[in-house]
Amino acid sequence: MKKFLHSLSLRQVILGISAIVSFLVFLVLYGIAGALSHKELSQQMARRWSADGDMAQISCFFSQDAEVSHDRIEEFRHSIDGALTEASIVQDSPNANARLWADAFSAGGRISVTSERTTIQADALGVGGDFFLFHPLRLLKGSYFSESDLNSDYVILDEDGAWQLFGSNDIAGMTVFIGGKPHIVAGVVHREKGRLEEAAGLDGTLVYVSYDTLQKYGTDYGINHYEIVMPNPVKKFAYNYVMEHIGVGEENREILENTSRYSLQKRLEVILDFGLRSMNGKAIIYPYWENIARGYEDIIALLTLFALIFLSYPVLLILIVLVILWRHKTWTARSVFLFLQDKTERGMDRLRVSRKQKREAARAKRRRKKEYKDKFDEEEEYDE
Repeated sequence: MKKFLHSLSLRQVILGISAIVSFLVFLVLYGIAGALSHKELSQQMARRWSADGDMAQISCFFSQDAEVSHDRIEEFRHSIDGALTEASIVQDSPNANARLWADAFSAGGRISVTSERTTIQADALGVGGDFFLFHPLRLLKGSYFSESDLNSDYVILDEDGAWQLFGSNDIAGMTVFIGGKPHIVAGVVHREKGRLEEAAGLDGTLVYVSYDTLQKYGTDYGINHYEIVMPNPVKKFAYNYVMEHIGVGEENREILENTSRYSLQKRLEVILDFGLRSMNGKAIIYPYWENIARGYEDIIALLTLFALIFLSYPVLLILIVLVILWRHKTWTARSVFLFLQDKTERGMDRLRVSRKQKREAARAKRRRKKEYKDKFDEEEEYDE
C-alpha cells in the first residue's frame, strides 16, 4: 500500500482526496434530503398505518367550483368497502374494531369564538373523519376529536387562540361559545412557526372545529380537501380508484399519492418541472400542510440535485481512470480468460483436496472409534 501511495504524483493525490471529499458531501446532502422527507408527519400516514408497505395515502384538493358536499363524501365512502371486497381484500384482524381504511376531509373558513374574557375572529378549519389521525398536531393540553365522537361540539385551539381567550393554554375541558352555542375545548395545539409555515398559511390564529359547526355557525369556504389511507395491493390501485370514483371533474381537482411523493423518482420529476411547477391553471387553494409539503418537495429536490452534482465528480474520475487503464492495458481478453480459468482450476483443486482431507479425517475417526470399541469389548470378555 505504501509503495502504491509513493508512486502517485501530487496531482493524483489531490484529485483522489477531492473525489473522496466530494463523495462525502454527496452522502451528507443525500442524508439531509432523506431526513427532511420523513419530517412531515402529514405525509407519512400509510407508513404509520402499516409497516408492510401495502397501503397508500391519497390526497385530493378541490376548487370552490367543485362544490364538494358532505353527502358526496359519504357516497364515496360507501363505495370503498365494495371495491375492496371485489379485489379480495378483507379484514382478517382478530380485533373487532380494526379497519381497512380511514379518511378525513376539511374546509377552510372564518369563525367567531367567545369566552368569558373576550371574543376573537379567527381562521377556522372545519374537519371531518379522522383528521387528526392524518395530521397529528403537537398537543400541549387535552386531546383530539373525530367525526365518530357522539358529541360534535368540540373545538381545538392553537396556543395563540388559547392565550387570547383565556390567558392560558391549560384550558382543556373549558367552554367557549360559537354562534351562541357552547363548545368544549378538547385540546390546545402548538402552531409551527417559521418562514415556510407562515408563507404556507400558518400566519395567524387557527381554530379547529367539526365541519358541522363551521357550516352552522361560521363562514364556510367549502370542502377543499379529502384524503384517504387504504390498501394498495398493486401499484396505483388506490390512486386509480380515488381518481375514477371521487366524482369531481379533472378541471376542479388535483389528486396525488403522498406515499411516494419524496421518492428519488419524484424528486427528479420536480427538478425536471422546474419553472413549470408553480404554474397552476386550476383555482385550487391548498391547505397549509400541503403548501408546506410542496415547499419541502422543492428543498429536497434542490438538495438531491446538488448531491447528484457532487456524486458526478468522483464517478467521472473513476470513469477516466478506467479509460486510461483500458488504453494502457497490457492484457487481452484471452489472457484474462486464461487467468480466470487458471484461478478457477486452482480453486477447484483446493476444494477437491479439502474434501479428500475431510473424508480421510472422517474415516480415521471411524477407525479409531472402532478400535476403541473392539478394545473395550476384549477387556469386558477378559474380566468375565
